[in-house]
Amino acid sequence: MRSLRPPPEPTPETLALGDTYGEPPPYVRFDRSPMPVAAMAADYLPGHVTNPHQHPHAQLIHAVHGVMVVCTAEGQWIVPPTRGMWMPGGTTHWIRMVGRVQMRTAYIRPDAAPDLPLRCTVLGISPLLRELILAAIDVPLPYVADSREGRLMRLLLDEVVLVPTLPLHLPHPVDAGLRQICDAIVAAPDTPLTLADWSERLGVDPKTIQRRFARETGMTFGQWRQQARLLAALERLAAGIKVVDVALDLGYESPSAFATMFKRQFGVPPSAFFR
Repeated sequence: MRSLRPPPEPTPETLALGDTYGEPPPYVRFDRSPMPVAAMAADYLPGHVTNPHQHPHAQLIHAVHGVMVVCTAEGQWIVPPTRGMWMPGGTTHWIRMVGRVQMRTAYIRPDAAPDLPLRCTVLGISPLLRELILAAIDVPLPYVADSREGRLMRLLLDEVVLVPTLPLHLPHPVDAGLRQICDAIVAAPDTPLTLADWSERLGVDPKTIQRRFARETGMTFGQWRQQARLLAALERLAAGIKVVDVALDLGYESPSAFATMFKRQFGVPPSAFFR
């Protein structure tokens, strides 16, 4: 994982162009289409980071290969291949690619269906939804609502509403003191500094720090640090690093302690997460 600090402030031009300059990006045909759903494919090299940008329509981001780290001013989300990211329209975001990424994106008009998510969240991608996203990419625009293509897009919308949300979010605090703590943890997830240590460094009572963490992130200091470590672990596992090395690099006492914490959070052991 990298610093929580966002890249330079986007200009109106970069918000419109994403990671392309001087010509309209390829997604312009899709992210403002009058159709309820429009889908496209894009592939990225390892380490690529898009410029901060936004889309008029909501975006369902899915990678059939590779891992994405999606960031906004509110936090960052890890999106492995069996998951997807829901991004409401108008949300400024940037994406960092972990490994080679084959991204498949569906742009969804906000009024396309009732009960669509209203906030950024990671979604479970069922086998059916995955196939619907892949099929939607081949649907030419425009399409007729009462047609095979239209019904396919309708079913895709039904599936989006049904799939579960997943705890792969690391919220960004606004408070300068909390930012200092969080940046240090992200830079070195194995840091041994405790809440008492940070209290002494910042000259702030531990209870005050805990209250600020709860108010700004919805987590305690310990929960935020644990989440940061687990998401850092996902990045390392995605890069092919062995479970034992990931566990020790992130400050866990043993691989078994890491595996227990990982399974408690994600429901499967680390060795099975990317299968």
